Amino acid sequence: MPVCILLSVHNGAAFLEDLLRSLGQQTHADWCLLWRDDGSTDDSTRITQRFADSQPAGRCVRITQNAGRLGVAGSFGLLLDHVPAGHAAAFCDQDDVWFPDKLDRAARALSPFHEADRPALYCSRQFLTDSALARIGPSPALPPAPAFSMALTQNIATGCTVMLSPAAIRLVRAAMPPPAGTLHDWWSYLLVSGAGGQVVTDNQPTLYYRQHQGNAVGAPAHVAARALAALRRGPALFMSTFRANVAQLLRHADLLTAQNAALLVRLRQALDIPGPAGWLVRSRLLRQTPEMQRVTPAEQMIFRLWFILG
Repeated sequence: MPVCILLSVHNGAAFLEDLLRSLGQQTHADWCLLWRDDGSTDDSTRITQRFADSQPAGRCVRITQNAGRLGVAGSFGLLLDHVPAGHAAAFCDQDDVWFPDKLDRAARALSPFHEADRPALYCSRQFLTDSALARIGPSPALPPAPAFSMALTQNIATGCTVMLSPAAIRLVRAAMPPPAGTLHDWWSYLLVSGAGGQVVTDNQPTLYYRQHQGNAVGAPAHVAARALAALRRGPALFMSTFRANVAQLLRHADLLTAQNAALLVRLRQALDIPGPAGWLVRSRLLRQTPEMQRVTPAEQMIFRLWFILG
């Protein structure tokens, strides 16, 4: 299966060469790179162009449409628009190091869904490292069969590990952009699961996920750190994002299964009820939808409290 690697660079010169070198070492040979610069002021463009010039003709294509700063979700959305028919798409961050079999593992996992023309998303665990690539530990284990109701509560599809089948690409394109506060990876996970597609989780790490001060999104390795990070973000930010996702998904209800669209309607209605009456309705809804949960018990407890309070 041919794969387009989608790379948006923004002031990533410090780590970009390590990433590009790892792309060139992939065992899955049938890949191309679609890349754009998202308004860098460092050497990111020069470094990426030098790598592109070192590859066979046509393997690396720079997207220059809508030059300038679009932000993470906007930049990846534009790159996704340029993926040729029949190709899968792999999101790529500028500061990671891919293991040589990363593309191969994802392409093989998605192959049956490609042949069936079914929306499917692959994601994997990562080895978290510091800025010098010293290992911190693996990211948390992924659930074997994540459902749409789980996707509503938490993103487990870390963008740098995600690959979309051709049918999933068409689905995500039809519902772009995501609401503010939601990135392209979570939005893809929501759409694929919401449409009844397949989410394939791989608990074998496929890359070094570098943690540093410039990360757009970090990834605490330990359960306690993840729960503490959720508490620090607070209920207002989480619930505003939750509500925005529900509202935006309902605008694309025609892309979703009837069952999942109906769940969104129930959620919207429950969230609109103020005061203690709303607490009771939302508590009952949680009992009726046990799949609506986060990965760890501590995170789930926090989610339940915030959701009930609205």
